[in-house]
Amino acid sequence: MDNWEAETLNISGIVDDSIVDGPGLRYTIFVQGCPHGCPECHNPQTHSFEENKRVTLGQLMSEIKENPLLYGVTFSGGEPFCQPGPLAILGQQIKKAGMHLMCYSGYTYEQLLKRAEIEPDVTALLNVVDVLVDGPFLIVERDLELLYRGSRNQRLIDLKAMREKGDRSHVILWQEM
Repeated sequence: MDNWEAETLNISGIVDDSIVDGPGLRYTIFVQGCPHGCPECHNPQTHSFEENKRVTLGQLMSEIKENPLLYGVTFSGGEPFCQPGPLAILGQQIKKAGMHLMCYSGYTYEQLLKRAEIEPDVTALLNVVDVLVDGPFLIVERDLELLYRGSRNQRLIDLKAMREKGDRSHVILWQEM
């Protein structure tokens, strides 16, 4: 077993065949713990930072590789950027497997860039994610017609395109192909 495989995540749950958490068939990991407390959150059971279910990255990657029909993986929550180190490591393995990676965050992209200045793991996670859904869920901005997000303030940010341009400061919105 490689060292990365023994690293662990505290998760709330998994959906191994999601079609609503990003493009294509996806494996969605719901991490445990969220500081945002958005009113009427879709996943309030993920808010507590208490240990829920501890899983190894090796176990998760093994399950991901079992399904050849998967297009990608989604990190949701809870707040993925509360566990950026292990998720960045898992994200690297997901990218090595040729899969698309999407991540939800209640933080805005700009807030994450600020955190990345002092938290290398935040930078590492941002560096492997293809599409970031940023910002808190706001009930006053709720819109059931939106693609892959719950409120109009949330953006689908194409981090992969931004990396390819070499410019992290100008947000490029993602458009599904």
